[in-house]
Amino acid sequence: MTAAPLLSVRDLEVEFAIERGLFRKPDVLRAVAGVSFDLAQGETLGVVGESGCGKSTLGRAVLRLLPAAAGRVAWLGDDLATLGEAAMRARRREMTIIFQDPLASLDPRMTVGDIIAEPIVTHEPGLSRAERRARVEAMMGQVGLAPEMVNRYPHEFSGGQAQRIGIARAMILNPRMIVCDEPVSALDVSIQAQIVNLLMRLQRQFGLSLIFISHDLSIVRHIASRVMVLYLGRMMEIAPRDEIYRNPRHPYTQALISAVPVPDPDRERAKTRIVLSGDLPSPLRPPSGCVFRTRCPKAQDVCARDVPPPLEIGPGHGVACHFRDDSPMVTAGAAGGV
Repeated sequence: MTAAPLLSVRDLEVEFAIERGLFRKPDVLRAVAGVSFDLAQGETLGVVGESGCGKSTLGRAVLRLLPAAAGRVAWLGDDLATLGEAAMRARRREMTIIFQDPLASLDPRMTVGDIIAEPIVTHEPGLSRAERRARVEAMMGQVGLAPEMVNRYPHEFSGGQAQRIGIARAMILNPRMIVCDEPVSALDVSIQAQIVNLLMRLQRQFGLSLIFISHDLSIVRHIASRVMVLYLGRMMEIAPRDEIYRNPRHPYTQALISAVPVPDPDRERAKTRIVLSGDLPSPLRPPSGCVFRTRCPKAQDVCARDVPPPLEIGPGHGVACHFRDDSPMVTAGAAGGV
């Protein structure tokens, strides 16, 4: 018997109105269009795609930080859109987010201790100052920060240390799910590995579920258990990590995987790089039918007419393509490390 998912997202859509000036009807930008997935307890779902494909918007909409135009986001079976303020406030402590730019996400006027303690003040106002301080110092130790740094300010820390502060703030209420919105993209490569390994350790220790958003497929391969590929707000493919890296079936996924560098020089030279033609279309004027068709080598007339539904071609492996590759295609050297 399969356990019920922690998070269930069905046909989620997020739209933004883009003003065009006086007396002109605003344009509608559909940033997320009909995305569905489940997230199990203790699982990491990697969300990948080019810049502007809707990854961060999806993460924020799941947390109800952005309003959904359509669809359903259920947390432990409860539709978040139907919850009142008090009920949603109770759920907020179970789900949180880590942002891309660590320093920009920290208030420069607050000490590190106050920044990490802020969620406790909001959700557990009955705790004494000493109790809050003890919780903060214990969490600082968990993320690799010395407790004596508690009275310092964000500008006194490096980028990697600042991201550890953000992680401590996200962890302070012992949440069940964290949306990691490109948490290492602004850091040096060596620091990226440290932060990713820290997140993996915390996940094992506390049983966390993660939605890990990134454009770096090497990092996603290291941390994710499943991977979802987005393009112009639509899901192209979703599959277990090893399956999607070894046998990508969607043409877009195949192009992304082919660009992942391989540490072995011989394998790197031997692999075939798939280069996409054309530029990413404007999300304000997406192509009809399949949004990827203007850059797809397999595109035919049906691709311009109909949006391909995501069809399951294997256990947990869904592909949204009229001409998906149903035969195993092992990519040469899909491996990559952090």
